[in-house]
Amino acid sequence: MSNDAVDRARSLIGTRFRAQGRDPQLGLDCLGLAMIAHCIDGAKIRRDYRLSGDHRRELMAGLASGFRRVPPSQQRAGDLMLIRVATDQYHLAVRTPAGFVHADARRGVVETPGPPAWSVVATYRRRVRAIRGNS
Repeated sequence: MSNDAVDRARSLIGTRFRAQGRDPQLGLDCLGLAMIAHCIDGAKIRRDYRLSGDHRRELMAGLASGFRRVPPSQQRAGDLMLIRVATDQYHLAVRTPAGFVHADARRGVVETPGPPAWSVVATYRRRVRAIRGNS
């Protein structure tokens, strides 16, 4: 799963930035990028969603249903990082082997080498669901 998320995130590099963007043809914000990289159902997320204040708590609660939280020291490629970029302002990025893919308001979707310059508040890893066989 983690390599698939990295591949999907990297396939969006060059997509223009658009606030509240959920469609790569029209532009993406960091939440739109995370939704596509991790195949998150967009119908479950409000259109007016912003990564600040109470919305951050709402996002963290929503991530708990399909992701498990891991310590930032145990990050690996494909993990979703919640980053604090300013007081009460947050950003999502997908960890890659070389750095992270994110939606930059000036440059669009880019891969930035190395760790983020901002504080990583939480790191999430997609839960793997067991497939039940017919035994």
